[in-house]
Amino acid sequence: MTSEEYTLLYEKYLSGTCSSAEIQQLKEYRDKFKMQEADGKLQPEEREIKTRVYHRINQTVFGKPARVINMKFIWAAAILLISFGLGVIFIKNSKQQVPENRVVKIKPQAIKPGRNTAILTLANGAKIQLDDAHDGVLANAGKAAIKKVKNGEIVYDAINPDANVSAAPNVLSVPRGGQYNITLSDGTKVWLNSVSSLTYPANFSGDERVVELKGEAYFEVAHNEKMPFKVKTRGAEVRVLGTHFNISAYDDEAVAKTTLLEGSVKLSTKNADVMLTPGQQGITRDNNDRIRVKDVKIAEVVAWKNGSFVFRHANIQDIMRQLSRWYDVDVEYRGNVRDQYFGGTYSRYKDITELLNGLELTGVIHFKIEGRRIIAMP
Repeated sequence: MTSEEYTLLYEKYLSGTCSSAEIQQLKEYRDKFKMQEADGKLQPEEREIKTRVYHRINQTVFGKPARVINMKFIWAAAILLISFGLGVIFIKNSKQQVPENRVVKIKPQAIKPGRNTAILTLANGAKIQLDDAHDGVLANAGKAAIKKVKNGEIVYDAINPDANVSAAPNVLSVPRGGQYNITLSDGTKVWLNSVSSLTYPANFSGDERVVELKGEAYFEVAHNEKMPFKVKTRGAEVRVLGTHFNISAYDDEAVAKTTLLEGSVKLSTKNADVMLTPGQQGITRDNNDRIRVKDVKIAEVVAWKNGSFVFRHANIQDIMRQLSRWYDVDVEYRGNVRDQYFGGTYSRYKDITELLNGLELTGVIHFKIEGRRIIAMP
């Protein structure tokens, strides 16, 4: 049994679903797990957290006293390689050590991950619940037929060049617990994250293609030198001819972030503008014309589109904001948990309890689930 399988078995024990044979396995393999802790290939910080996990298992399963490891800073690898998702979880405890016996068992809850769901509002005000709609043509809008294809995507298919063009926009709105993707009439593809909306014309006309974004979206813009593509969001504007980029501009976050994957984009505020190159992120704030540029890891920025959460030195509020949107839950904080920083990779398609149990294994935070409310406590 690998250490990952052993830790997963312990998580199953916490949920109360272990059979008597599996509990016996926990007892039989604990010494082997302890020996792996001394593996010379482990980094010191990994060895420290493995020791913590071992003592936590020893305490909760076998009732033996747990030894507290005195460290001011802990970068932890809880080694929870759950199938399809949970990779390495990290934690930085900035202030105080929490006793080892504070893990709370989390009972399985019916909080499932998000899905493809959205509402399409047409120019005439009609609304279509897309997850309930059948595949095929949903409506005609000017020069385009609006179709739902087999993978759930919405496609604006330009098939009627002689039709009148409506100036009224269409709006694609994604609620909490949802995501959706769309192909606009010019061939541009857009993936919308939870709690996001895109406002756009059914048909682009004139000398530019303009859309408005609230929330987060990933764009693959169809190239057209004669008609630049513009995204307006939170006091800033992104201008491209054809490229791939991600914009995160949620109202409940302090900044908006534009990240370029390939090509080039011009990011502008009222009195400032910068050209981004691939791997760069432009950061803007409301009522502040300054644009800050930094290098980022692209895979982390677009992880949401590819089905993962990736946290890098993220505080618990940042993490829970993402979980709240995707799992459609409310979050409550009790006690001081605001100085805890975590990192790691986790599948967006797993039950939320697996991620919460993994965070609890670090020993500095625990959670309580009440209906669709998650309570975070030190």
